[in-house]
Amino acid sequence: MGAVITLPGVGFVLAPVFSREPRVWHRLGKVDSYEVGKTVSVEFQNASVRKWAGVTALTGAWLRRVSDEDFIAFSINCRHLGCPVNWIEDASLFMCPCHGGVYYSDGDVAAGPPPEPLARYQVRVRKGFVEIETSPVPLTTNDQV
Repeated sequence: MGAVITLPGVGFVLAPVFSREPRVWHRLGKVDSYEVGKTVSVEFQNASVRKWAGVTALTGAWLRRVSDEDFIAFSINCRHLGCPVNWIEDASLFMCPCHGGVYYSDGDVAAGPPPEPLARYQVRVRKGFVEIETSPVPLTTNDQV
């Protein structure tokens, strides 16, 4: 009887240890719709969408077109506590409004409490479209995208 009561609880606690979150490529738009040297926000479905997620399933990234075929994508979430960072074009900085975290345009920490640089997504150009490889949204140290 005790095993019948405790087994579901143990499964609930251990399931995240043994399951791998999905990694999915999402098409963002045509390559020509992004200007070289500009950083823009893009939206896509979070790879770890749950049926109960609702509008939280929609997430985003900061995408910069570096050259004709090269793109960089940063997580919008600050590595301190996960607040969304803003891109300040005039200063070429990412800034977190929650606790004053500041990141350089390459994602490295410039000031404030963030323990490490902004997480990056893998980006590829395929058949004239920019695609981003998504995974669960990284919020803390050692999370990967």
